[in-house]
Amino acid sequence: MHMGRTFPLHTHVLALALGLVLLVGGLLAVIGQHLARDMMASVAQDLSLRINREVRGNLHLLLRPADMALRLLQEDELAEAGTLDERLRRLPAMRAVLTGSTALSSVYVGYGDGQFFFVRRLASDAERARFAAPADAAFLVQSIDRDGGVMRGRYLYFDKGLALLAESERPTYPRDFDPRYRAWFRHAPQAGQLSVTPPYLFFSDREVGVTLARRVAGKDVVVGADIRLHTLGEDLMRQRVTPGTRLALVDEQGRVMAQDDTSLMVTRSGPDDAPGLPTLGDLAHPAFAGQDKLVAAALAAPEGHLVRSYAADGENWLLSAAVLQLDESAAQLIVTAIPERELMALAHRQRDAALMVTALVLLIAVPLTWALARQIARPLRVLATEAEAIRRFNFGQVGVPRSRIREVAVLGDTMDGMRLTIRRFLELNTVVAGEPDFDSLLPRLLGETLSATRAQGGVLYLAADGHLAPAVTLDGEGRPLPETAPWAATDAEAGQPGLARAQGRSMVAARALGSVGPLMTAALAASAPRAAALTTHDLEALGLQAQATALGVSHAIAVPLLNRQDELVGAMLLLLDAPADDDRLAFIGALSGLAAVTLEARALIAAQKALFEALVRMVAGAIDAKSQHTGGHCARVPELARLLAQAACDARSGPYAGFSLDEGGWETLRIAAWLHDCGKITTPEYVVEKATKLHALYDRIHEVRMRFEVLKREAELRCLQDILAGAEAAERRRRCDAELAVLDEEFAFVARCNQGVEAMAEADVARLHRIAGRAWTRTLDDRLGVSGEELARKLAEGEVALPCAEPVLADRAEHRVPRRPEDRFEEGNPWGFRMQAPHWQLDLGELHNLGVRYGTLTDEERYLINAHIIRTEIMLRQLPWPRHLVEVPEVAASHHEKMDGSGYPKGLDGTQMSLPARMIAVADIFEALTARDRPYKAGKTLSEALAIMARMAREGHVDPGLFALFLRSGSHLVYARRFMTEAQIDAVDIDALLAGFPAT
Repeated sequence: MHMGRTFPLHTHVLALALGLVLLVGGLLAVIGQHLARDMMASVAQDLSLRINREVRGNLHLLLRPADMALRLLQEDELAEAGTLDERLRRLPAMRAVLTGSTALSSVYVGYGDGQFFFVRRLASDAERARFAAPADAAFLVQSIDRDGGVMRGRYLYFDKGLALLAESERPTYPRDFDPRYRAWFRHAPQAGQLSVTPPYLFFSDREVGVTLARRVAGKDVVVGADIRLHTLGEDLMRQRVTPGTRLALVDEQGRVMAQDDTSLMVTRSGPDDAPGLPTLGDLAHPAFAGQDKLVAAALAAPEGHLVRSYAADGENWLLSAAVLQLDESAAQLIVTAIPERELMALAHRQRDAALMVTALVLLIAVPLTWALARQIARPLRVLATEAEAIRRFNFGQVGVPRSRIREVAVLGDTMDGMRLTIRRFLELNTVVAGEPDFDSLLPRLLGETLSATRAQGGVLYLAADGHLAPAVTLDGEGRPLPETAPWAATDAEAGQPGLARAQGRSMVAARALGSVGPLMTAALAASAPRAAALTTHDLEALGLQAQATALGVSHAIAVPLLNRQDELVGAMLLLLDAPADDDRLAFIGALSGLAAVTLEARALIAAQKALFEALVRMVAGAIDAKSQHTGGHCARVPELARLLAQAACDARSGPYAGFSLDEGGWETLRIAAWLHDCGKITTPEYVVEKATKLHALYDRIHEVRMRFEVLKREAELRCLQDILAGAEAAERRRRCDAELAVLDEEFAFVARCNQGVEAMAEADVARLHRIAGRAWTRTLDDRLGVSGEELARKLAEGEVALPCAEPVLADRAEHRVPRRPEDRFEEGNPWGFRMQAPHWQLDLGELHNLGVRYGTLTDEERYLINAHIIRTEIMLRQLPWPRHLVEVPEVAASHHEKMDGSGYPKGLDGTQMSLPARMIAVADIFEALTARDRPYKAGKTLSEALAIMARMAREGHVDPGLFALFLRSGSHLVYARRFMTEAQIDAVDIDALLAGFPAT
């Protein structure tokens, strides 16, 4: 507690307020400044009007010489010239016009038939470089003339003496430029009067200027001249009234035509990237920043004149805008920006003198107010330091400041209590959030709560099946207390002691415990929002008598734990040796929310992980159940991968001495092993189960046999028809029997080819094609009753008239299923797949399938089977993996890669594969070799399987180091005893198999 007498803060504020009287001098200075500003605005307006008159006169002086030049050209022979040679003879006259006025940049003549004669002065190296002119070129002629009925465009370069230096053809010039559609041509008055365009930015040289034009009397010919207005910048510079003054000439749209500092002039892009005039806001000067709307305001102002103040870049400016009317068609404005400090230097000196007097008065009061303010601010600074420490989550002791100001003293006590409360709460939150194991979380949660609330003991109950079962019972030192009985989570009105479903989160109750024996009565929430005390009978039912006796407590706090749905998830009973005050009850109420949310979150995480594990195993089980050929494979590979990974973790020497897997690594390996073949769920079952070459959804050898039956019937019919026609019966039947025997033998050959037991020789393939040449007669339309997809493939073969002869074996268009674009993975695909996909998704052609050299699978079917690894990675990449499982797709989808880079689907080598991925590759091969539930083969013995894998390791197919570890660690025997029959487990010479392998 603070010692001494304290006073309210407003008493000290009142003492400080007396010093405000000293501000009167400052107010006088402000008033004087305001009056000076009004005077400054009047001066700026007068200056703007004077500059307006000067600029108007200079513009008229620029226009007069140009107008005279146009009058001369209007009467010149140039208007009658029909060819380029005739126009070039008038080039000296045009040179005289250009050299007679520095403002003129070019003169030209536009003709009604689209011809154009343009003369430009090249006054600098920059202009010559812009138009690709020779170094000594002085004039450029841009011509569009008619040559043999065709418009021809060209550039001609002349020196000062008008000698032709170079000529450049411009074939696109007549197409890109037509003078008849230019504004100066279209708007030139028919009466031969002068037409002046508003100032704009020339596209060719990016200079600001205007175009003057006159139409030749009685002809559809217009002469024009371009006048540069760059000299306006020099005129504006001479109009500066102070060194910092800035002036700009703008048009009605706010575009800048000239300004006094050419270094600030920029250009901007207009429509179609055409160069355009900048606006005021585009100028690289703070005085004009954000003043694009100034022009519109000035045009709307009385008498076309506007004055305003503006602050930019730490400088105050006085802006003035006045309308400048050059002709009847367009209006321009002179914008003047003058720094206030330069314009009103005298007024500022007067202001500074007034401020100096005020400062002298203030200096007298400063020592007095400083001492008082320091006395007030000292404890506030201490509190600010403590608040800053709390903001940085530094809850160390700073010290409560002493102050005679009552509000400061109370604030200090409050800050100290807040620091302690937040520290306790965050410490508990950090401890609870950092505990990953749910079983370890419960005692830690209760123990930290007991520590934070200074309780002597407590019980944590969890809600389950209508009861609150005691999960943890601890004393204040963290030692276990005797077990307690479950607590029925029902209403007290039902005749059972317990905690009913809570209706709110603030149900924290504290009651004194009676001393009937050393028994204890606790207060628990039976119905919201009040709490009800337990009877002695209830206490005995709860089994708390032993705890009360052991701890010697006399009070308790009952805390229901509610989740975010206001459902009861548990309860805490805190045992105290003294009554709990309101502060402790509020703190415990806040902790109850943390405890409830923590329990709910951890329970949800555990349930989600269990659900995910079940889903993973369900997918793997579905894949195993899909085909009897791979039954149990997805369940056995994880066990093999685990054995191999454990052997690597246990290694104390060799290449795997430093290898280890954390919890996330083990989970990654386990899930990847379970899902390594999940893509097989998309592989057609009939492809996996394909036992013969013609097998699809059924074995199509039956169709072939039926065609041979038809051939035999047709042979017999021909025999009978020949006999009826008069042929010798015995001879004809003998030939028929021979033909039938050949058909029987040929079908037997086709049937043997269909089994795929032996390799097909070239002679066998050739014989198949000869047999395919046999034809049978079809009289029925084979497009009736088929699916739309098959019908579309049949239509690709065209119409066939019936009856027709069909080969007994054929590769038809209807047999070929196109590959979808999404099933193609071109070079550089985002997945990185390098498997070359066959052109067709499936090719069911009979010759194509029967001609398979080895086995029963075509290239298309083999790709479909191998592509399961592609589908595996795509499916797994689409899942939103948490951070610690992001490597699952890579580990699962790399088990068909090889150490030498010849594997698939990405052609990775050993350096590009993670060690868990290489482990699954070893496990996958070993399981496939030893599996005894494959109907198409018997499981190999241990020695046979390991011999095959040793060869694969030497050939760069599997990791030789992992294979050696697999054998030397004995993992192969652990797996064999569990999953292989005794007949398969034979002797293995490990040293012979691993001769030349790296040590592990």
